[in-house]
Amino acid sequence: MFKFWCPFLALIQVLLSSCISILFSLILYKDDIHEYLLLKGVDAASIHGGKEQEERNEAIKYFKAGSKDVLVATDVAAKGLDFPQSIQHVINFDMPSEIENYVHRIGRTGRCGKTGVATTFINKSCEETTLLDLKHLLKEARQRIPPVLMMLDDPRDRNGGAGCSYCGGLGHTVVDCPKIDKNARQMASGRKDALATGNYGGDW
Repeated sequence: MFKFWCPFLALIQVLLSSCISILFSLILYKDDIHEYLLLKGVDAASIHGGKEQEERNEAIKYFKAGSKDVLVATDVAAKGLDFPQSIQHVINFDMPSEIENYVHRIGRTGRCGKTGVATTFINKSCEETTLLDLKHLLKEARQRIPPVLMMLDDPRDRNGGAGCSYCGGLGHTVVDCPKIDKNARQMASGRKDALATGNYGGDW
């Protein structure tokens, strides 16, 4: 597995070598990426939900102070954290499963009227609906659309140009909406919890 990542991590090392950056990854990969960058001489800090609060605070302090050039993070850093220095590059080692998380991640760069770069790695495991959302997001922002996204069949072409009426996503219709199944599972889980605890929310 680690050997398979090496070409990607070598590219990441080049991308991170010349600017202040945040690298986002799934919690499954975060420590391996952080360790690899340190071995390659990249001055990186790391934060994720598996670390103690004190460790996270220390990593953020070093990154804000400029003593660390790169922050390897999970989505815990995508929201609610502001950095005084200009984040010049956001790298997504993996494409988030929902486009909202992608927007929050890349929103760490290009703030306060400054410009920045966002790089995202995608592969065949990415959900097509998410990639179509990304395609339309890039189109709306008047950014270059990679050929691999241009090749994707767009359900909006069969739906009169309308997006999803359920979640507002631009790259899929309500028939393909990934959030419907997710919300249904959450509701079902809530019903199971209520039945298990006897907390029905009222008298029967």
